[in-house]
Amino acid sequence: MVKIAIMGYGTVGSGVYDIIKADNFAYEAMNPIEIKYILDIRDFPDHPEKQIFTKDFNDILNDDEIYCVVEAMGGLKPAYEFTKALLMAGKNVVTSNKELVATHGPELLKIAKENNLNYLFEASVGGGIPIIKPLCSSLKANTVKKIAGILNGTTNFILTQMIDEGMSFKDALKMAQDNGYAERDPSADIEGHDACRKIAILASLAWGEYVNYKDIWTEGITKITLEDVETASKLGYSVKLIGYCQKREKLAIWVSPMLVRHSCPLSAANGVFNAILVDGNYLGQSMFYGQGAGKFATASAMVADVIESVRHINAKKAYIEWNMPEKNNILPISESENRYFVRTKAEKGSIKKIFGNVSVNEINGERVFITDIIKECDFESKVKPLSPISKIRVLDA
Repeated sequence: MVKIAIMGYGTVGSGVYDIIKADNFAYEAMNPIEIKYILDIRDFPDHPEKQIFTKDFNDILNDDEIYCVVEAMGGLKPAYEFTKALLMAGKNVVTSNKELVATHGPELLKIAKENNLNYLFEASVGGGIPIIKPLCSSLKANTVKKIAGILNGTTNFILTQMIDEGMSFKDALKMAQDNGYAERDPSADIEGHDACRKIAILASLAWGEYVNYKDIWTEGITKITLEDVETASKLGYSVKLIGYCQKREKLAIWVSPMLVRHSCPLSAANGVFNAILVDGNYLGQSMFYGQGAGKFATASAMVADVIESVRHINAKKAYIEWNMPEKNNILPISESENRYFVRTKAEKGSIKKIFGNVSVNEINGERVFITDIIKECDFESKVKPLSPISKIRVLDA
């Protein structure tokens, strides 16, 4: 019998409890799993196991029987202090906390290695989608060339409503909030910060060098209009919020709305679903698709990490390591190269004079075109005289 603890009994933490109580995974883990503690500052007087609840973190920290702890608290405080203390006390930790992993991942992984422990975070990106382990093991024969992903279900739901139902951004956001997909303060989602932390984690895993999410160019979907998505659709594209990274001399990485061709698998990911496209030098493109959030989707990934940890209870752990870069490893966004979708009232002749022989479409009294591949700083200087109504990056995948 292996005893574990859960920290945080919100949506995800209660999901972990429900899954483990439904099946203690004795066969899968090669040991039955028992939940000894649940840490939460609230009271749950009607819970069938109210005796296992505690408000004192030290009950978990100082109990030698606790082998693994599920951190489902979210945020940095007190999750960082608690996680560090647990690892230093010899306890494995499983988390879904993308902010913690993206901020303190190198330090926590180093402590885990020094203590022959696992610090596992499959659920931190893509909810229940298996993506962390494939990057760390299944795809190791490949050099990852690039990753492009729909990493936030809230923004994908909003954009889907705009595309499929012709809703305005404001109305689609309200619908997301009414359905529980968006928080009352949705800024972390719609401004791209959530996706930014996730693409930082994926890039760090893919190339083994820590990527600081604070250095990533991040642009949300608040400026995307119904006219943008309707016009893009007429050209054969969907608009998606994409976390993108490509390894060159430096890492080209950003989060922004992008036009995705209808023939690209990412275009078919709608609603609250996430999708992550990984391009390897031998495998080519592979896509990971599924529910990126939700109680049981995220909890199932956390329970899988618990099982993984318990299966290796008497074995040397398979470590994840992120080297700290000696200098800034991110290419300035101005130096990145893309194609761009542009809506403008400018005349066709003016467009062709500046951008050459691009195909210019007349849609709803506007001129619409997509540039050739161009460095962003050059694009910005060239497009300025055209007084663009909209300008959006285009994903080539």
